[in-house]
Amino acid sequence: MEYSTFGRHVAIDTWGVQFDLLNDAEFLKKHMIEAAEACGATVLSVQAKQFSPQGATVLVLLSESHLSIHTYPEVGFAALDCYTCGETVDPQVAIDYMVEVLKPEKFYAKKIVRGQGELEVVEPVVKTPEASKK
Repeated sequence: MEYSTFGRHVAIDTWGVQFDLLNDAEFLKKHMIEAAEACGATVLSVQAKQFSPQGATVLVLLSESHLSIHTYPEVGFAALDCYTCGETVDPQVAIDYMVEVLKPEKFYAKKIVRGQGELEVVEPVVKTPEASKK
């Protein structure tokens, strides 16, 4: 069986997210698992850490790679990324799912195409709650 090294890595910084959404590791864990499943990934394990006095980190280990979030509720910020190997699992779907959940006021995203030689950085199309209503 021949394996492809092709992969896509989507990273997004979200701003203006409600404090309570970013300060609940269990809430984030639930939605990160759902995001992984929505993009067709296979969840192998999940680690979630609630920090004190605030903040959370959730890492979803995928058969295809990973999905992660690191939050700073005190400033309404979350950093997310999803990297998947192969053609069948689209990390953008997981990121779009989390944008729908978090409803940030603004975000900045990049997609890196990996595993084909020189890294290619492209502008992803992020589906927002407003865009899905149109």
